[in-house]
Amino acid sequence: MYRQTEHFIDSKMALTPLACVLLLLSMQCYINTFAVILKTRNPKPWVNEFDSVELSCMIESISTPNPRIEWKKIKMGEPSYVYFDKEIAGDLEKRASIRESATLVILNATRADSADYRCEVTAPNDQKSFDEILISLTVRVKPVVPRCSVPKSVPVGKPAELHCLEDEGYPKSHYQWFRNKEEIPEDPKSSPKFFNSTYTLSREMGTLKFSAVKKEDAGEYYCRARNEAGFSECGPQMMEVYDINIAGIILGVVVVVTVLLCITMGIFCAYKRGYFTSQKQTGKK
Repeated sequence: MYRQTEHFIDSKMALTPLACVLLLLSMQCYINTFAVILKTRNPKPWVNEFDSVELSCMIESISTPNPRIEWKKIKMGEPSYVYFDKEIAGDLEKRASIRESATLVILNATRADSADYRCEVTAPNDQKSFDEILISLTVRVKPVVPRCSVPKSVPVGKPAELHCLEDEGYPKSHYQWFRNKEEIPEDPKSSPKFFNSTYTLSREMGTLKFSAVKKEDAGEYYCRARNEAGFSECGPQMMEVYDINIAGIILGVVVVVTVLLCITMGIFCAYKRGYFTSQKQTGKK
């Protein structure tokens, strides 16, 4: 009798956790059956400018036959309707549509469409009658043709700076410099063609700075601005490197000094001979 009682107690204790699990599963099924639940395939989509993009908002569970679906665009903390009362509105008017229950498709996306978007579904007949999903959209913009500045001529041994900039692309552009159609590496020692050059290259700022140019640095230079959406290039510009003619400079200085000495000696001789004195006396008479 004691053993039967002990077995009964053990069986009851064993059934208790199982009953709890079954109860929890039943409650979960009940909640899911009478609750609106949303999900998305991609909470952070991106798209290149002028392409189409899908903001996925799928109704995973619902009981209400005709729920109210709304989309809001949130930029700088300010929400605005882009889908309300079954119509596209606001910034996306005539550029978007709703499909697959609550998914928003934007056509011809522009840079102004980069923002947070909130999908909201209200189901009055469900026990949990409201759910929402936040989706962050990034519209990538191809760089425009960069503004390039290349000095036309630089003497050997002197510093030189080349500049490249564009401010339309998103994300921010990085820059590449080319000489005679060959890309200039960040480290000149990594390439035999640029091994003897002394420069610093900033891909973030678009600057190429020579500390002391050499004859082999002469050539056609152009810059490429690039980001995830594409790239653009400025036209090639020629930079000449010339030798400083030391002998010519010295000869020019000598000639100038000689001419000045001759003028000075001429004035001195004229004064010694009394030419200026004679002119003054003639004026007094």
